[in-house]
Amino acid sequence: MKKSQLIEMNNMGIVVENLDNAITFFQEIGLHLEGRGMIEGEWAGRVTGLGNQSVEVAMMVTPDGHSRLEISRFIRPEIKSDHRRAAVNGLGYLRIMFRVDNIDELVSRLTKQGAELVGEIVQYENIYRLCYIRGTEGLLIGLAEQLTNE
Repeated sequence: MKKSQLIEMNNMGIVVENLDNAITFFQEIGLHLEGRGMIEGEWAGRVTGLGNQSVEVAMMVTPDGHSRLEISRFIRPEIKSDHRRAAVNGLGYLRIMFRVDNIDELVSRLTKQGAELVGEIVQYENIYRLCYIRGTEGLLIGLAEQLTNE
């Protein structure tokens, strides 16, 4: 039997309460809405282990078309836990990091819409300027502006 090989990372998923607000927030960062729809029934629950579920999903894609973010709003079953305000050093999935071309301008736009800068924008050597923000619903988002072409 042939050994399985990794082909690509397909997407990363997050769960939110307000799908419209999340779509708007990630569009402001620069992602594009690829599609939106309902995923319902026991077939989906067999994948997630949640049984008969009802979830509204939006698939967002980066401008280069290589990375996707699946944003889900669970209607059924009810949400069991909330990790949106976890500290940066908390265990588990915590953040998404995006490479941007003008971190100052983007942070300014996002904070005007209610996002919070976590700490400050810092420079790592002569390679990156980096920061974390708390975006829609307190989601932790990393932003990185590459300073060199290396």
